[in-house]
Amino acid sequence: MYYLKRTWIMILLMSVLFCSCVSYNARMNTYYNQLEQKQYSKALRTLDKTKFIQKDRNKLLFYFEKGKTYHLMQEYDSSNVYFNLADNFIDTRKKNIGDVIKANLINPMMQIYLGEDMERFMMHYYKGLNYLYIHQPSEALVEARRITLAENIQSDKFKNKNNRYSKDAFALNVQGMLYEANGDINNAFIAYRNAVDVYLNAKGEYYGVQLPKQLQQDVLRTANQMGFYDQQQYYENIFKTTLQQENSEGGYLILFLEQGAAPIKSEKSFYITKGIGGINSFYFYDENGYQTNVPFDFADYTYINMNDANLAKLRTFHVAIPYYQIRYSNTYNFTIATNNITYSTELAQNINSLAVNILKERMFTEIANALARQIVKKLAEKAVEASAEEIYKSSTKNKTDSTKTEQEKKKEEDKKNEKAKNVGELTGLIANIINTATEKADTRNWQSLPAFIHYVRIPLKAGENTITISGKNNATTTITIQGNGKLQFLDKSFLK
Repeated sequence: MYYLKRTWIMILLMSVLFCSCVSYNARMNTYYNQLEQKQYSKALRTLDKTKFIQKDRNKLLFYFEKGKTYHLMQEYDSSNVYFNLADNFIDTRKKNIGDVIKANLINPMMQIYLGEDMERFMMHYYKGLNYLYIHQPSEALVEARRITLAENIQSDKFKNKNNRYSKDAFALNVQGMLYEANGDINNAFIAYRNAVDVYLNAKGEYYGVQLPKQLQQDVLRTANQMGFYDQQQYYENIFKTTLQQENSEGGYLILFLEQGAAPIKSEKSFYITKGIGGINSFYFYDENGYQTNVPFDFADYTYINMNDANLAKLRTFHVAIPYYQIRYSNTYNFTIATNNITYSTELAQNINSLAVNILKERMFTEIANALARQIVKKLAEKAVEASAEEIYKSSTKNKTDSTKTEQEKKKEEDKKNEKAKNVGELTGLIANIINTATEKADTRNWQSLPAFIHYVRIPLKAGENTITISGKNNATTTITIQGNGKLQFLDKSFLK
């Protein structure tokens, strides 16, 4: 009977396990499919109807997605309403100890999502463009300054290490453009120079993006405009090129072309094994069977009461950690034709590379946190099992029957102990299945971002300019821009 009950409980709780393993992408699949089909109004209604993404812990993603969808609909005022809510959410909502404990005791999907590092920079990119599109250059200038604040936070986080994502070259490049659009050439030069230096410190390639030739010209041009001729010569020597002077009576268009969609964050299971070196000795085995020591320090998890004795029987742990599934792996340059001249775009941002590599950089942290969760759950299972056994024993205590022989009393006691053990094991099994069901990696990310962003700076003639964009399989899009002597911006999204 005991084993029959255990089987039914396992079937019941495994159904809970199945339901709880649904990823963020799966929950939001309808919305993302509508975006892919350019059914933006339907996508907005889906967001408004989806309670999951409006929960406090997911609210930042709700703001990001609303802001991006309105941007795609060219409703730039509404877009910035939600991006400003997102910006304020990031600034005011910080992780507290309760949030961290909840994430480590249950799973990280339960904590407030504050965004991947790159997502804040992408938010400022869209906000800056939105303000320019609705003719609020002074507000766009505020976004340029906000990029500096975000850069400072990121630099402090990783102590300006070149092997970590401590700066965002694309955001610095965009910052230079925003300053230039406002006529602040001095700060434009500084931003362009900072972006160039990020690439140079990374030996010319930063997270899958080569130092753009247009950026080289931008830093040379603004240095020349400011009379910083020593800086101009310095970078000309590094670039092995010279400033290409251009005169354009119609001004310039900076065209951003977004391609594909950001990778999906999914979940992968691994095994961690305790070594013989004490409670800080753990080894990670990857899918190929290679062993790596996990730099795990229990001092970082002060809410866990554990020691070598507690961990003596806990040897192997099954943990869930996030990984990225690339959806659009191949990029291509666009060809731009206008006024009988052809231009090629350059890659400016590679979100595929950023997402994958940023996650790699913190992988041991992800593994250590997953390991801490599993240790707490295993210890809790043991405690629940022992407690249930003791409760059963206490509830079945009765007065000693003096008519029974010692042998009969012992037999009865053994039977009670066996039942108590069964109850404990059953309770521990239930706890184990519940703990397994709640073990999840954090699979949330801003998935409506593009996989790649290309850009080109195009000289315009005064008056009407017809611009033809040629992409994959020679598919073309035609747009018309009025050359007004100023620096203008435009972004277009291409899924394929």
